Amino acid sequence: MTTTATATKQFMTSDQLLEHWQGHRNLTRRVIEAFPEKELFEFSVGGMRPFAKLALELISIGGPALKGIVNKNMEAYNEEGFNPKTKEDILTKWDEETEVINHYFSQITEERFQETFNLFGQYEFPVYQNILYFVDNEIHHRGQGYTYLRALGIEPPFFWERF
Repeated sequence: MTTTATATKQFMTSDQLLEHWQGHRNLTRRVIEAFPEKELFEFSVGGMRPFAKLALELISIGGPALKGIVNKNMEAYNEEGFNPKTKEDILTKWDEETEVINHYFSQITEERFQETFNLFGQYEFPVYQNILYFVDNEIHHRGQGYTYLRALGIEPPFFWERF
């Protein structure tokens, strides 16, 4: 029996995935910055949550989820621990969570990306799918922010300018 070694070409490295995600986070941060203070917390369209609430959801997912993945902790999702009063509160926490994401993401081995994990005790998928969900969810909510900004007569940042 003859065996042959075959090399598997990797589409994307974990560093590239993190860079992609952080590019989206950078753009979402710029969307938060574009909002006038009052409208960030109060303005909505069609009964959707104000953008401050959407940003709070994103803040409450990324860092805590990665910490849970690394520590194999399935603690439930919780938005209650942070109650911002100003845009600056949100931006400061956003930047803090960016560092948390960088810290924990770097601790996930290539093998762990394929491992099934029950995120927040609710979402049982491979780790890489959970991370892709974080990015997808952010894009979805940022789209709502773009709608709000346009309804307010404010030009949102170009969606392709992530850095």
